[in-house]
Amino acid sequence: MGARLELCLVGGTFDRFHIGHAHLLTNTLAAAELAEVWITSDEMARIKSPQIESFETRREAVLSWADVHADGRIKTFELKDSFGPAPKRSDCDGIICTPETLSNCNEINSRRLASGLTPLEVIEVPHLLDDEGGLVSSTRIRAGSISREGKSWLLSSDRSKDYLMTDELDLELKDPFGDLFTGPDNVCEIAMSSAIESIDSGLLVAVGDITVSTLLGMEIIPDIAFVDGYTKRKELPKKVDLQAFDAVINCSNPAGSLTASLITAIDTALHSDGTVCVNVDGEEDLAPIIIHLLAPIGSNILYGQPGEGVVLAQTGELIKERCKIILSKFEVRK
Repeated sequence: MGARLELCLVGGTFDRFHIGHAHLLTNTLAAAELAEVWITSDEMARIKSPQIESFETRREAVLSWADVHADGRIKTFELKDSFGPAPKRSDCDGIICTPETLSNCNEINSRRLASGLTPLEVIEVPHLLDDEGGLVSSTRIRAGSISREGKSWLLSSDRSKDYLMTDELDLELKDPFGDLFTGPDNVCEIAMSSAIESIDSGLLVAVGDITVSTLLGMEIIPDIAFVDGYTKRKELPKKVDLQAFDAVINCSNPAGSLTASLITAIDTALHSDGTVCVNVDGEEDLAPIIIHLLAPIGSNILYGQPGEGVVLAQTGELIKERCKIILSKFEVRK
């Protein structure tokens, strides 16, 4: 890179503003006196994923960062097509890209040359890596793999451990993780119908035999189900029909624990193409802790609340953070 540029353009989705975005904008400000950040419109963003935040939310995140770090040198605009104003602007002299958008910048310069304009200086900014060597990206944040700080929600090395619940967690785990939908125990469909009606999209995960059997009775097959053949620690006379699912995964998980066997089963189920039932030898009660840590943002986790109804918790960054803290209070089995 030569002399400091006057005006640099940078485009992107900027979903769930993270350390990689901050890295990109920091490099932009190091290269140029002024920067224009072109943020993809809602229409363009929806093509990528329905889970992407709104344009206004994404723009506010960029502006909040700029208020602290840019000293008035950044302006934001809405990007409504693949190239934006870059092919035709004569008042800018640089453009910032990441490795996967380099070809787009080269195409922009080809169009500028064809129009008699000087090519923009292209500055490629490498991706940041997370704590396990993967790329920090909005896609992986939405997938539930990492936080905005580039930290894994559950490290690979921690997935092979067995965890035991401690006494201090008894009270904490009695608080529902999500919204409680009430209804009588003898007519489970009442609470379940209310919960299902509140779901817009996302993976549907059901935990517990009564929860799963109620859904199946309503002709709803969850994407992932967890059963152990018991309810309120009493064996059920009628088991859940495992044949309703495309695949069945067996695992072992004694009461009051979270085993490597269960963690592997959850991870496998989340990466399966068809519907999956995880058949647990032991108890599946604590499974939502791991499910939330590994599941994509926007996943819907259903489980029963004895004597009250059903709880629906949508996986998000706050729930992931809570589950990570809770898991840290478990005792690791030697």
